[in-house]
Amino acid sequence: MGYHILITGGAGMIGSNLVRRLSGQGHRVTVVDNLWRGKREYLSNEDGSWVIDMDRDFHELDLSRPDQLDALLPGVDYVYHLADIVAGVDYVFSNQLEIFRQNLLINTNVVASVARFRDLKGYIYVGTACSFPEQLQTGVDAAPLKEENLFPASPESAYGWSKLMGQYEAQLLARDVGIPISLPMLHNVYGAPCDFSPERSQVIPSLVRKAIAYPSEAFVIWGSGQQGRAFVHIEDIVDGLVLCLERGLGQGFIQLGPDYCTSIATLAETIVEISGKPIDLKFDLSKPEGDRGRCADFEKARTVLGWSPRVELKDGLESMYRWVEARYAEQQAVDPAA
Repeated sequence: MGYHILITGGAGMIGSNLVRRLSGQGHRVTVVDNLWRGKREYLSNEDGSWVIDMDRDFHELDLSRPDQLDALLPGVDYVYHLADIVAGVDYVFSNQLEIFRQNLLINTNVVASVARFRDLKGYIYVGTACSFPEQLQTGVDAAPLKEENLFPASPESAYGWSKLMGQYEAQLLARDVGIPISLPMLHNVYGAPCDFSPERSQVIPSLVRKAIAYPSEAFVIWGSGQQGRAFVHIEDIVDGLVLCLERGLGQGFIQLGPDYCTSIATLAETIVEISGKPIDLKFDLSKPEGDRGRCADFEKARTVLGWSPRVELKDGLESMYRWVEARYAEQQAVDPAA
């Protein structure tokens, strides 16, 4: 018999893939999402059926308001908390006060509800590598980050700080209430489904959209292209998140990401190669770059969870490119100006 698992942010890119996996394993999954970035359609199958019972188990709620989960938690065994406010680097650095305040409200309201249900078997708070100190994220040649590098804390962005506060509040929940917790920290996740809109897309879906739209949209890379990220495919992340429930409770911070950093210029070159188009790289140095570069020492994930990344970057990018290409064509058929 499966568990009853509640996932906040369950209609987003990561959440919907996690819902699909857990439902396929026979668990009942309840999804909470405000649909700011998530979409109901992400929870549908190719034949038009739903992954979960949408009437019973999907709830469109604003978790920045208190007590939203109270009526849903009785009978729940585990909670995955993925819900937060985040988008591309321009949005993150242009809305730092809003992101910080909203994420703190979301986190503390979720914890307040969870704390009232002491028979919960586990709480998995999904954090981010953006919470590592800015001075350790020095470029594509930066040393792989270890979990013990997280403190003393000095994240670059309000987003990184807000997620770090969510981790700390989860630790207080475990200490004061006794609910077991797991604290996975994700590096830069990519895959489908995803938001590839100009307003809120992150770097990979943004560059994929530009390549697909080219030449009607210029293929411009923000910053110098020398900044880097540790990109990890959604399938690998879902593997890790499921293992966190099975083996990660009580094990502290665990990074999920590769031990090498890919420059944005190299990423763009790969996407251009996949597109098959004669696109020249152009860089806009007036745009923000975000962290200079980072990657993960995932030895703890390997030893504690039995996890390591499996999907090669080019393979993952090709799959994602085809997904965005199909959706972009559908959009253009409906509204060529979109």
